[in-house]
Amino acid sequence: MLNHTARLAAFAALGRRLATLSEDEILGLADRARNQNAWFDLPNVRTALGGVAHLLEEPTLTRWAGRYPAEPATPRKVGVVMAGNIPLVGFHDLLCVLLSGHTLLAKLSKDDTVLMRWIIKELTEIEPAFAERIQVVERLNAADAFIATGSDNTARYFEFYFKSRPHIIRRNRTSLAIITGHETADELAALGPDVVQYYGLGCRNVSKLYVPEGYDFVPLLDAWQPWHRVLNHHKYQNNYDYNKSIMLVNAVPHFDNGFLLLTESAALVSPISVLHYSYYTQEIDLLDQLTDVAAQTQALVSAGGRYPGSVPFGQAQFPGVADYADGIDTMEFLAAEL
Repeated sequence: MLNHTARLAAFAALGRRLATLSEDEILGLADRARNQNAWFDLPNVRTALGGVAHLLEEPTLTRWAGRYPAEPATPRKVGVVMAGNIPLVGFHDLLCVLLSGHTLLAKLSKDDTVLMRWIIKELTEIEPAFAERIQVVERLNAADAFIATGSDNTARYFEFYFKSRPHIIRRNRTSLAIITGHETADELAALGPDVVQYYGLGCRNVSKLYVPEGYDFVPLLDAWQPWHRVLNHHKYQNNYDYNKSIMLVNAVPHFDNGFLLLTESAALVSPISVLHYSYYTQEIDLLDQLTDVAAQTQALVSAGGRYPGSVPFGQAQFPGVADYADGIDTMEFLAAEL
């Protein structure tokens, strides 16, 4: 019987498997993923696999799972529309649905079928009973409840299509960073991956900075120079060249460190290779600005996580298992009578 103990053990074993993948296995998997989606290159696939292994570390996983009922009141079929903007971004929903004792109907993103099918295969090899609990489907008509991740436009469609059944629908969000001007060089360097990891394509990527009036950007841009390698990716290079030319032609004031463009903007979401910033004068001004955009914020980062409600620089792309997208407790939703 696939009870809670067996399900938990299977996911813990999957975490150990991911943490001990050989270099050849990672290279082969990354090659296949990149052939499907050019953004899924070796560094990003490696980071994503490490992130999932981190989620499945047994002590943390066990403590987290223990906060919820071991078995659902009534097992249901839960349809999940998965995103594909970064590798394995749909895994957390897979984990929540299966660990809570439901059956997963997964509509995979066309941009991330290689990695998701591979991880499903690995899980069912560890625990064959999961094969009856996982269905990869094109349509979700048979689902009793839904979890969907998409853009603001697709969210309106999901709201209409899923309105008669329990659902979680996630919309566009992005992540923000607070700069005080007192950060060390190491702290500034740690912010780099929050901005550039996954080429800025994730909702946990920092797309905007809040900086004090008169801030000197030079130390920040210098600290990020190790990430110059992102220009080796032709799609990123094309975006950088295009956005730079637009700024130059239109005389848009900006900073440029050779691979990333910083420009002042009220907008939260920035194009690939561009990072927005806004100034603040006092902490109350900063608080007001953050409050205004709280509903569009996925994660907030600051040096050492010192700002209330923030995580440390360098941790935006490594959420814990209880860091739910859009702040909606997926496990609590799944524990309810669907």
